[in-house]
Amino acid sequence: MSTPEAGPAEPPEGAEGRAAFLLEMRARGVQDLRVLRALERVPREAFAPRRYHDLARRHVALPLRCGQTLPEPWLAARMIEALSLTPEHGVLEVGSGSGYAAALMSTIARSVLSVERFQTLAVEASARLRRLGVDNVRIVWGDGLEAGREAGPFDRIIVQGALAEPPESLLGALAADGVLVMARPERGEPLRRRVVRILRIAGGGLDVASICPCRLQPIIPGRSRAL
Repeated sequence: MSTPEAGPAEPPEGAEGRAAFLLEMRARGVQDLRVLRALERVPREAFAPRRYHDLARRHVALPLRCGQTLPEPWLAARMIEALSLTPEHGVLEVGSGSGYAAALMSTIARSVLSVERFQTLAVEASARLRRLGVDNVRIVWGDGLEAGREAGPFDRIIVQGALAEPPESLLGALAADGVLVMARPERGEPLRRRVVRILRIAGGGLDVASICPCRLQPIIPGRSRAL
């Protein structure tokens, strides 16, 4: 397990703002102390475009390159909390984005394989993690929906986007008693999405629990050729 080293300078609001940030996380339902410690250790501003550093500890999504976004920190935290991570777990992340969620998980999990379809984002996220001294995350450019076929099984899988149903490629890469966290459309409301926790249970069945509403966009299969 790796702990990120000190990141860039403290944002303008300083320690008081950081404390308020964590209190707001608790108010939004984040209770896992390991996740809260990760939020304190990992500087979100290191993963946000420089012009948005002053918004890094606000509960807003921020734009990234390639038309992607850095989700609201409370959403990243709730999804990671739903994984119930321990230091023994190996994690597959589908959709690296800025690398922020992978950095948070790196402080708890044994290892993280994060797959990003946009090469630009994969390269930039890898560079950020290197600067922070994170050594138990590997970010690769590829199709995250297919990555688990060869690299699995994984104790935990997190999909940073929405799917109509969990694909067999991911379920097949999930270890026994493994957990998959993703978003999917709500029944009868295809434009509204909800994060769900899918637990593989004995006999091959799945137990699905609702976590929270979200605005995550659908995951696009394949690897981007242009960016």
